Amino acid sequence: MILLEPNSRVLEETLLARFTSEKPEIVEITLVDFDNVIYHVQTSAEQRTLLNLSVEMKYFNEVVSYGADEILKREYGDYLVPVANPQYQITLQFNLEQLPEDKAALARHVSMLKRNMLASSFIRAFEYWESQQEGAGPLMATHYRDSEAIYVQAQQDRVTVIFSTLFKEEVDRVLGKVFLQEFVDARRQSSIQNAPQVFYSNREPPLELRHLADLRQDESVGYVSFVLFPRHFADQESREKTISQIQLFRDYLHYHIKCAKAYMHSRMRTRVQEFLKVINRAKPDRTTATSEKRTATGRYFRPQFRQPTSPQHAEGEW
Repeated sequence: MILLEPNSRVLEETLLARFTSEKPEIVEITLVDFDNVIYHVQTSAEQRTLLNLSVEMKYFNEVVSYGADEILKREYGDYLVPVANPQYQITLQFNLEQLPEDKAALARHVSMLKRNMLASSFIRAFEYWESQQEGAGPLMATHYRDSEAIYVQAQQDRVTVIFSTLFKEEVDRVLGKVFLQEFVDARRQSSIQNAPQVFYSNREPPLELRHLADLRQDESVGYVSFVLFPRHFADQESREKTISQIQLFRDYLHYHIKCAKAYMHSRMRTRVQEFLKVINRAKPDRTTATSEKRTATGRYFRPQFRQPTSPQHAEGEW
C-alpha cells in the first residue's frame, strides 16, 4: 500500500530542481495534481532568474469565501503576486538569486499549497467550535471535483465532515460499498476507539445535507460522514494532522478500489492459464491410419489394404 503525502511530490521535485540549478534555464512545465489542480512553472527569456508558479483551482472562489486568501497571504505572502497570470487564480514569483538557505524546505512548503487552500473550511469550523456558540455553524461546501464535494459543519461538541463520492462503474460501486462498510465496522475494535466515527449511506444523503436542492441522488453516489471530536483538533499539532489526513480520504478510497480490481484480474488470468495447461495436457495423440511406423528391426511399415475380389464382397470386406 502506498502512503499518499499531503503535498504534491512532483511539484516539490520540480521546484527543488530549479532552486538548486547552478545555471538558470528557460523552463515551461505544466503539472496536474489530484482534484484537477494545474500547476504552471515558467521562466521568461528576458529574466531567467525569476521563476513563476501559477495555480488553477476550479474551487478557488469557494475556498476564498472561507478565508483561503488569508491563509495564502500568511503562508506565501513574500512570493505572492498581486495579479495572477491569465487563466490562473494564484501566481507566486521566486527570485532564484534571493532564495533562503534551506531551499528544500521552501520547495516542500510551496508544494503544500493545495492542501493549505483546502484547509480553509476546516480551520473556520474549528474556530467556530472554539467560540462555543450555540447551535450548528454554517455548512461549508467545497466542490473539489465534478459532482463531488466536501461538506464541513461545526457544532458545539463536534465537527462533521461529509464526502460525496461518485462511482462511475458498477464494480467500483460494489467494492466501494464493501470498503466503506468496513470503515463503519472497524471502529468497534477496542484498538481504534479513538478514531473518528464513520457513517456511510448510499444514494440517500445525511440529515445535514437533505435541505440542499442540487444533490445528486442515484445509485452511483455515496456519502461518507466523519465525526471529529475535540480530541482530534484540540491542539495545533492534532489539528494539522487531522486536516492533512482527512483530505486524502477520497484518493485512498479510489486507490484501494483500483488495487482490488487489479488483484482480482491478475488472479483470474492466473486461473485461466492453469485451466489452459490442464486442457492441453488432456489432448489425445492424433494418429492417422497413414502414419508411418517402424518394425522391430527398424524398417518402415506401411499398411496395405486388400481390394475386394467380387462385387458381393464390396461392402464390409477388404
